[in-house]
Amino acid sequence: MQTEELRGLAFSLAVTVGLLAAAILMVNNVRALETDRRAGKRTLAVRLGRRRARRLFAATVYGAFLWTAVVSILAGKPALLLMWLSFALAPKLVRTVATRTDGPSLNAALARAGQLLAAFSVLVSAGLLLS
Repeated sequence: MQTEELRGLAFSLAVTVGLLAAAILMVNNVRALETDRRAGKRTLAVRLGRRRARRLFAATVYGAFLWTAVVSILAGKPALLLMWLSFALAPKLVRTVATRTDGPSLNAALARAGQLLAAFSVLVSAGLLLS
């Protein structure tokens, strides 16, 4: 904002962090799907239905990793691949959201999604600093 310039690398990495932030919102929407539906709320999860919302969640999480890898290769910044160290948090999170409907499990998934976002962001930042 201060330079009044949008650089491709900054925008691309902002998208990946934004995908994981959106994943946090999707966990919350999946968790509250039935109560939102009964209340007449039209969240994305209500509109998509549980199965497709879960698929979108998985695509969002895994998409952040894949897109960052592509950006790393295209920008010639291999240190960005440090973010893969946070990938270990993703499969269990995606599996929980894909298979559970109970509040306590999805509340824990919500916390894990936040942890994934934090770890991913720190590692991407470290990769940028090392580049």
